Amino acid sequence: MLDALTGLTTRRPWWVLFTALLAVVGAVVLGSGVADRLRAGQGTEDPLSESALAGDVLEEHFPDSRPNLILLVEAEAGVDDREVARRALGLAEGLAYEDAVAGVTSYWQTGSEELKSDDGSRALIAAHVSGTEDEAGPAVAAIAEAYGGEHGPLTVSVGGQTAVLNDIESTIAEDLLRSELIALPLTLLILVWVYGSVVSAVLPLLVGVVAIIGTNAALYVIAGFTDVSVFAQSLTIALGLGLSIDYALLMVRRFRAELAAGADPPTATAVTVRTAGRTVVFSALAISAALAAMLLFPLYFLRSFAYAGVTVVALAALASLVVLPALLTLLGHRVNSLDPRRLLRRRTGAVEPLSPEDAADRRWQRLTRLVMRRAPLFASVSLIVLVVAGLPFLRVEFGMADDRQLPAETESRQVMDVIRDDFSSTATGAVDVLVHSPPQDTDAAALDAYASALSSLDDVDEVRSPLGVYSDGANTRARTPVDALRESDDLAYLQVMPDPGVEDISPQSQDLVRAIRAVDTPLETSVSGQAAAVVDAQAAIAEQIPLALTAVVVSMLVLVYLLTGSLVLPLLSVLFNALSLTAMFGAVVWIFQDGNLSGPLGFTPTGFIDTALPVLMFCIAFGLSMDYGVFLMSRMREEYDRVGDHRKAVELGLRRTGGIITAAAVTLAVVLLAIGASRVTNTMMLGWGVALAVVVDATVVRCFLVPSVLRMTGRATWWAPEPLRRFHRAFDATLGEGAAEPVRPHGSGGDAPDTGAAPSDTTTGRPATPEEGPAPAPVAEPDRKNTEVAHVRD
Repeated sequence: MLDALTGLTTRRPWWVLFTALLAVVGAVVLGSGVADRLRAGQGTEDPLSESALAGDVLEEHFPDSRPNLILLVEAEAGVDDREVARRALGLAEGLAYEDAVAGVTSYWQTGSEELKSDDGSRALIAAHVSGTEDEAGPAVAAIAEAYGGEHGPLTVSVGGQTAVLNDIESTIAEDLLRSELIALPLTLLILVWVYGSVVSAVLPLLVGVVAIIGTNAALYVIAGFTDVSVFAQSLTIALGLGLSIDYALLMVRRFRAELAAGADPPTATAVTVRTAGRTVVFSALAISAALAAMLLFPLYFLRSFAYAGVTVVALAALASLVVLPALLTLLGHRVNSLDPRRLLRRRTGAVEPLSPEDAADRRWQRLTRLVMRRAPLFASVSLIVLVVAGLPFLRVEFGMADDRQLPAETESRQVMDVIRDDFSSTATGAVDVLVHSPPQDTDAAALDAYASALSSLDDVDEVRSPLGVYSDGANTRARTPVDALRESDDLAYLQVMPDPGVEDISPQSQDLVRAIRAVDTPLETSVSGQAAAVVDAQAAIAEQIPLALTAVVVSMLVLVYLLTGSLVLPLLSVLFNALSLTAMFGAVVWIFQDGNLSGPLGFTPTGFIDTALPVLMFCIAFGLSMDYGVFLMSRMREEYDRVGDHRKAVELGLRRTGGIITAAAVTLAVVLLAIGASRVTNTMMLGWGVALAVVVDATVVRCFLVPSVLRMTGRATWWAPEPLRRFHRAFDATLGEGAAEPVRPHGSGGDAPDTGAAPSDTTTGRPATPEEGPAPAPVAEPDRKNTEVAHVRD
C-alpha cells in the first residue's frame, strides 16, 4: 500500500492534487446542509428500553401527558385577574388550533395549583407538539415567534424540551464557528514557531480542512439513514485539526530531514511515506479502534461520535498519505520558505541561534537522562500524582443533561429556571407509569392496590390515577372526569409525583424509579419519564462496557505488537494510556459535578455528570493517548533495531519524538480548549476534559512515567516468544520493512554505557538527525524510483 502511494504521489502529484480538489469541492456542496440533518436531541436514551417504548405509547395515546412546549405567562396584576385570565385563555385556545399541537393544558383551564407560581404572578400553558424532534423543532420555533413576547397585560416566554433542543442546536452552531475562528489563527502561529516556515505551517491546516470538509459530507450521508447528534460536529473539528497536525508534523519533519541529508524531493517523499507514513497508518488504526467501540452502545449520542470520529481519522490519515506527499513533492526545498524569525533576526542584528530542532534535542537529552538516572523516584511520583488526581471520580453521580447546560441568559433556560424555583417540582418531575390492562372488573382492585403501594413509597407526594388521587397509601380524592382521561383502550396512565425538592433527574428521582419498578403487582406495567430514561441508559451502558473495553484493549494489544514485535510493550502501553486518563476523570467530577471553577468557566453545576459523557471522553482520550504512544514506541523500536541497546533506544526514542509529541499536544490542546470555550456545558466538559488528558499524557506520562518504567524493565521490554518473533518479521517483510534480523553492535547484550553521542546511521555513516533519526543512503541516480530503505521506522 505504501509503495503504491509513493509511486502515485511522486510520479503524478498534479493529478493527485486535481483529483483531491474535485473531491473537496464535491464535499463542500454535499456537506453544506449537514447541520439541518443532525439532531439536537440528547440521544442518551436506549430506544429499546422500557422507558423509551413506554414513552412512545404514552405519546400516541396520552399526548397531554408528555408536554414538550411550555409557555410561561407573567402578569403584574396576578394570573387570577379577570383580564389576564381572558387573554391567557385566548392564548391557550389559539395554541390548541395550531396544526402541530396535539394537546394543551393550562392553569386557566384546569385551575391546578401546580401550574401557578407560589407568588401568583406566573402560570403555565403546557402543550404537546407532535412529530419527531426534527419535525417538532421548526414547529416550536414558529410558535415561539408567534406567541412569545408581550400580549397586552401578559408577558409570554417559551420553554420546554423542544425549545431547549432548538437553543442547544443554535448555540452549538455559533460556538463552533467561534471556535474555528479562535483555533485556526492560534494553531497557525504555533506551527510557524515549530517549523520556522510559513509554508510548512500551512500544510497541516490544509490537511485538516480537507478532513473536516470530507467528514461533514460523510455525516450528511449517514444522517440520511440513522440518527446523528449535532454534538458530533465538535469532535469533527477537534480531531480533524488535531490529528491532521499530528500526522503532518511527522510527515513534514521527515521530509525536511531527508532534504537536509541530500535527497531530491521525489526520493525524500518516498522515504517519508514509507517511514512516517507507516506510523500514520498504525496511529489511525489505533484511534479508529478506540472510537469504533462506541458503536456497541445503543445510544445514538455515542454512535454519532463513532461515525464522525472514525471518518475524520480515516480522512486525516488519507490526506496525510496522499495529498500531503503530492504537495511536498511539488514544493521541494520551498517547504522551508518564509521563516519570519529569520526576517526578525535580520532587522535586529541578532546572531543565528541553534535550530529549534537542535535546541529541543539537547533539552530532551538532558531531561531523559535525568529521568532514567532516577527511574524509581520518577515512576513512583508520577504514579502517585496520577492516582491522586483521579480520586474525585470515585464519588461520581450520573444523570442526564438538561436545560442547565445552556447559558443562563437563554430564554428556554430561564423558563425552566423559573419553574424549578417558583413552582412545585411536580410540575415537570413526574414519573410516568403505564398499565397495560383496562382498569375495570378485577383489574380495578389490582390498580387500586398498585396506586396505594406507589403512594406509600419514600419521596412520593401523591399518585394520580384513573381511580383518583392517592397519598400515603390511601385514595384521598375520588375519581373525576379529568381522571377518566387517563384511560385509553386497554391502557391506564398513572403519574407518580415526587416530594417537593426532588429534582427531575437527580439521584433521588432515579432511586424512586427503581423503587417503583420493584413494587410487586399482578398488573403489566412499564415506567417512563426522564428519570427512568437515565436509569435505563445507565443499564444499557453498563451492559456494553465490558465488551467495549475488551474490544479496545485487545485491538490496542494487537496493534502495538504488530508495531513493535514485543509482548511486554503492548501491556505497558495500555497501562500508560489508562493512567493518562485519571486526571481527566477526576477533574470532570471536581470541576463540573462539584461546581468548582463554575464561576470563571460560566456554567451551572447540577451535581451529576451526563451518563454517556465518560464513555465518550474515554474513547477519545484513550485513542489520542495511543496516538502519541505509537509515535514514541515506533521510534524506540527503530533505535533498538539499529543500536541493540535498550537504554539508548529509550533515550533516543524520547529525544527524537519528544518535540513532535509536545508540538502536537500543544496544538491539539489549543483546538480542544477552543471547543471547550462553548457555552453548552457538555461541549465545554468534552473540550476541557480531553485537553487535560492530552496535556497530562504528553507531559507526566510520556516525559516521566514511560522512560522511568522502561528503564526498570530493561531488555525484557522487547521480549516475545520465538514463534511470534518470526511472525512479526514476516509481517514487517510484507510492509516492505525487511525481514532480516537487525544488526547488533558487538557486546550489546545489556545496557551499553551512556556515552551521550548520537549513533550514526548504519546505512550511510552520517550522524542521525536530531528529530528524525537515520535517513537512507543518498541516491546516486536522480531518476531512481524505488530507493530501498533498510528497516527504518518513524
